Amino acid sequence: MRSRSLEHLLLLEVRQPALAAFRRDVLRGLSASPRELPCKYFYDVAGSELFERITTLDEYYLTRTEKAIMDRDVAEIAALLGPECLLVEYGSGSSTKTRLLLDHLDAPTAYVPIDVSGEFLRWSARTLERDYPGLRVTPVCADFTGPINLPSMTSRPARPVVYFPGSTIGNLTPPEAVALLRRTAELCGTGGALVLGADLQKDHDVLEAAYNDRQGVTAAFNRNLLARINRELNGDFSIEHFQHRAFYCPSFARIEIYLQSTRRQRVHIADKEFLFLGGESIRTEYSYKYTLESLRDLAQLGGFKLERTWTDNRGYFSVNLLTVC
Repeated sequence: MRSRSLEHLLLLEVRQPALAAFRRDVLRGLSASPRELPCKYFYDVAGSELFERITTLDEYYLTRTEKAIMDRDVAEIAALLGPECLLVEYGSGSSTKTRLLLDHLDAPTAYVPIDVSGEFLRWSARTLERDYPGLRVTPVCADFTGPINLPSMTSRPARPVVYFPGSTIGNLTPPEAVALLRRTAELCGTGGALVLGADLQKDHDVLEAAYNDRQGVTAAFNRNLLARINRELNGDFSIEHFQHRAFYCPSFARIEIYLQSTRRQRVHIADKEFLFLGGESIRTEYSYKYTLESLRDLAQLGGFKLERTWTDNRGYFSVNLLTVC
């Protein structure tokens, strides 16, 4: 098992390159037309904590619905994954959902959580090491949407399995999602598997309420991206002059989320100045919603076969088992 001191050093090593990438992506996105910021940068420590609050909101059906599916079907899912698998998780966060899967897996070789938030990842990994003393936990601070090198293992796992819960696949455009699945298929190799959470199409009012909660936690989560730019890149966003907007776009089957400037204003980041007009927006997230048919097509394009799907009684959410073709 990797020592905690070594883990700390490895996370420190990626922090400066990660900051440079953050600066590059922010400057590029704000210079684009229309303006955009990658949603992967939501998840610093403050953003991760806000998202954990979002998952408990009445309007946010996704987490509790996915958990209900896992509570009901996790034994069957784990049995299909088989013994001694290597479990890799994309965007692990606090690894709350993963615990249920770990509790049912038969002697997993190791657990490799992958997340861009180094501090949150380190805290989560240490908690899992404490709660699962017989499990090798090897965190990787990385962006799972790019190439990933898995840590070497002393023993060969029976089956590599990627766990990608939470409908994060919906944050990727269809070409991006296909590219991620193809990289995942290559990572898993022949016989590997992917357990994929995906939100399903449903009543538009239900969808829009999930991203516009009455308490304003989602709005705070969205604005925290600007606060992070101020903190880490010495930006001077007047956060109070940007409002959260989220709505469903039926022609693309996706939720679109923006930060809209409420007045004409200038923002400085590094040596760049950006002029925002009143009403001008920054797109911060897409969240695509699938049908079972479109999921099957997506899997095939990504080099997988959709083997099994588990849904809740209302058909709000799906957990899917994909195997490498």
